[in-house]
Amino acid sequence: MGIRKLGYVGLNVTDIDAWVELLGRTLGVGVTHAKVGTDEIALAELDEFKYRVALYPSTEDSPRELGWIVDSPRELERLTQRLGDAGFAVAEGTAEERELRGATHLRWFTDPVGYRVELAVGEAKVRVGADRPAGGRGVTGLGHFVLAGPNLEELRELYETVLEFKLTDYRAPGLFFFRCNRTHHSIALAAAETPSIHHLEFEHASIDDVGRAYDRAKANDVPISISLGRHMNDKAISFYVRNPSGFHLEIGCGGIEVGDDWVPHDFGRSDEWGHHHASANPFASPRS
Repeated sequence: MGIRKLGYVGLNVTDIDAWVELLGRTLGVGVTHAKVGTDEIALAELDEFKYRVALYPSTEDSPRELGWIVDSPRELERLTQRLGDAGFAVAEGTAEERELRGATHLRWFTDPVGYRVELAVGEAKVRVGADRPAGGRGVTGLGHFVLAGPNLEELRELYETVLEFKLTDYRAPGLFFFRCNRTHHSIALAAAETPSIHHLEFEHASIDDVGRAYDRAKANDVPISISLGRHMNDKAISFYVRNPSGFHLEIGCGGIEVGDDWVPHDFGRSDEWGHHHASANPFASPRS
């Protein structure tokens, strides 16, 4: 399979300082800074690689790029051909963009809801390990994101047919989970009236690390948008906070891995327990 994992996410944000405060005080995530043109951006260090989340100063909060790591230049060429055959215009990333991402090759296209999707070969390892909060390992990496939009069938065609992700499971009438490796899912696609990222997930090493983050969120008055709970499908234990850009940030651990013998199915209800929403759940169904 050409795409190996979710590599990074770039966000346009109106309040970088609030993001840095959330990342540092509550999640124990270190932040470095870099110049892009005349702008100074913040780079969140979730693991030993250069960054996983880039925060760009902006007058609006919106996704800027969604980056996938591809196995090799040969696989990048193959996926480029598949995208072209499906009607997507693929462009080369600039030298500045390749350097920032730590990539040797970078191409991008626009998905059916208008977001920039990048395919990168290579990652830059710049540290032995990220700084961790006292008492645990804390954040260990970037897990997944949920993309919602009105073009659900076109998004499914892109990820499942063109980019060759595998369907893991789903909930009727419009929520689908896809994987590009053994992790239960790296992306979920949902039906919504307007395009958005519903949430982005940060992987943690253990339930104790999730619990400590929960305590810090409470102590720092971070808005907890979905309470602690365990998902029905991937079995992850997590809670969600409302980040400064207005969407959810999931703090989780313990998601399952699946093999080639996995059979996609409707998993019925959203959670084993918990995960009570502070406001209406846009993905709720009569069985939730």
